Amino acid sequence: MTPTEALARLRDGNRAFLNDEPLQPSLDRGSRLALAGGQKPFAAYVSCSDSRVPPELLFGRGLGELFIVRNAGNTLDVAAMGSLEFAVSVLGVPLIVVMGHEGCGAVSAAMSVVNKGARFPGNIGKMVEPIIPAVLEAARLGDATLEGAVRQNVAHAVRELREDSAPTLIEAQASGRLLVVGAYYALGTGEVDFFDTGADSSAFKTS
Repeated sequence: MTPTEALARLRDGNRAFLNDEPLQPSLDRGSRLALAGGQKPFAAYVSCSDSRVPPELLFGRGLGELFIVRNAGNTLDVAAMGSLEFAVSVLGVPLIVVMGHEGCGAVSAAMSVVNKGARFPGNIGKMVEPIIPAVLEAARLGDATLEGAVRQNVAHAVRELREDSAPTLIEAQASGRLLVVGAYYALGTGEVDFFDTGADSSAFKTS
């Protein structure tokens, strides 16, 4: 499957979800047994841990189709980057999607740190810290809203994957075997906006 075909499959699945006609993937015993010997997902997905944002349901995908990395704020920590490198180099995934969402609590917390000097206990503060540059960049670009910061947080991750990641990912993109895109999920509508596919994302690039 090509990167373009993989992205089209996600778009089609979300369109069905929006129309209240979600796809019904096979979850029977035969399907499970077929996957027991190995997996061949068609996309790797970096998503927030938020319980309202389950990628499989948003796209009507089943077992073995999406290789999902989830953490609060959909950031690229060591575990996330290693997982993505595995997905591309070992599983041959042709598409990586980084998706933020409406009302993200992690990004909101980062905004509180920037705007109000908030402090968070335990590891929450460490978790929020990588999001702060995106909050500052959104404000610099004139969109200090939560949505603006969420989209900029996605854009930062996408740029890192495209320009400053492991040779495995850089080479796969250069050869056309891999596409990295950014997306935003609206909780109220259920729509996934693939706003940064690389074709025209200048509004979300940092200088």
